[in-house]
Amino acid sequence: MIALVTGGNRGIGREVCRELAALGHTVLLTARSAAAAEAAAEELGGDVVPLRLDVTSEEDVAGAAAAVAERYGRLDVLVNNAAITYDTWQAAVSADLDVVREAAETNLYGPWRLVQALLPLLLESAHPRIVNVSSEAASLTNMGGGTPAYSVTKASLNALTRMLAAELRGDGVLVNAICPGWVATDMGGPGGRPVAEGAAGVVWAATLPDDGPTGGFFRDGRPLPW
Repeated sequence: MIALVTGGNRGIGREVCRELAALGHTVLLTARSAAAAEAAAEELGGDVVPLRLDVTSEEDVAGAAAAVAERYGRLDVLVNNAAITYDTWQAAVSADLDVVREAAETNLYGPWRLVQALLPLLLESAHPRIVNVSSEAASLTNMGGGTPAYSVTKASLNALTRMLAAELRGDGVLVNAICPGWVATDMGGPGGRPVAEGAAGVVWAATLPDDGPTGGFFRDGRPLPW
């Protein structure tokens, strides 16, 4: 199985790369910096291949798609993990919309761009999976104020998940949004649960059986309210 993980050089993305490699996947560990991708891949060992990829760059995305096509001819799993701007300092009523736009480029348009570019390769897979790493902060059911750039862009990613799942159901592509929970990472800060616990739900969605769910929003394999 061939898997591509965005933002794979640290935190949840890095642990997802480690766990998928341990399951026997060839993992393309991507990061905005080639050096960061190479260092993380070397430390993880196993069949982990570093690849520089800035999800906000059309050129990078096209290059990644070409590289996967040339080396493997297919892609089995796409994990859209890269995300930025947990903007605890902002409120919606006074938010800097430039910050929101910048967050959307990575958190929403990045995954959307990658799905469009990599879909032909996913359709070459016998068991294609798309995993969008989301957050309970994106749940409209429970949404309050604060973190507007993060919450709105992740809620939009959830909407994209639903659309893609519906459109790709007939092709056997399972598309799900996963909340890893509050995890002790650079973005999450101290006090969260271990990274491996957060990554486990992502790996679960990446390795679903063919009769598994699609178009869902889950944490630890259990549905969350939209």
